[in-house]
Amino acid sequence: MEFSEAQINRYARHILLQEVGGEGQAKLLGSRVLVIGAGGLGSPVLLYLAAAGVGTIGVVDDDVVDLSNLQRQIVHATANTGMSKVESACSTLTAVNPDIELISHHTRIAAENALELISDYDIVADGSDNFPTRFLVNDACFLAKKTLVFAAILRFDGQIATFKPHQTDAVGAPFPCYRCIFREPPPPGKFPTCAEAGVLGALCGTVGSLQATEVLKELLGIGDSLAGWLLVCEALGTMFRKIKVKRDPGCPLCGDAPSIKDLSAYEC
Repeated sequence: MEFSEAQINRYARHILLQEVGGEGQAKLLGSRVLVIGAGGLGSPVLLYLAAAGVGTIGVVDDDVVDLSNLQRQIVHATANTGMSKVESACSTLTAVNPDIELISHHTRIAAENALELISDYDIVADGSDNFPTRFLVNDACFLAKKTLVFAAILRFDGQIATFKPHQTDAVGAPFPCYRCIFREPPPPGKFPTCAEAGVLGALCGTVGSLQATEVLKELLGIGDSLAGWLLVCEALGTMFRKIKVKRDPGCPLCGDAPSIKDLSAYEC
């Protein structure tokens, strides 16, 4: 594609990178990413994807901006308190990069709309804050054959992983899905939420920035994919651990004899 002078100036630091260049930047401008959640993780993901020039970004969230969000959800401003998060996020992203297309999905992702939402995008970035949504998004991405870049945070700890079980590694083995690590959602109340246990605001930026980096790597096809790995961040000890994860042949979703073949289990 032919860049305008403004685009050359805007994306100059990308174009200078041998691994990206003009061809890679054009690929980003033609890409479509769906971000689940415009909260603590979604905020840095959305900001960096917009700044990077990802051409179409969808935002899914059914919540409104609350004052308690602003300690970590940096895509929102105090003046936007009470506004829907998707509207608030899109107004901020438009100010960052007016050339990209933003699609607001002011809804909660559910069994009834998940496949339709996800199928329209190249990659999904999940920044949701509860287990039922994480499992639903994982299952829907598997069924739709879409790459999922996942992240989660609580207190001072975070996790990041890329799931693309529809693809294979260098030796032809399928990559794992989220259920290969976490088979089933835990019982309600077993693990506290961020609202109950708290979270260090800056950690959301650290983990969300890593999540955005992995999305960009997948879109560009550069570097080593995080597929097949779980990256664990422990902020208090300033430690990162990269744990190898293999596909589970007994996985109910992507295993040898899957029992999950649709999203009917999530229907009310």
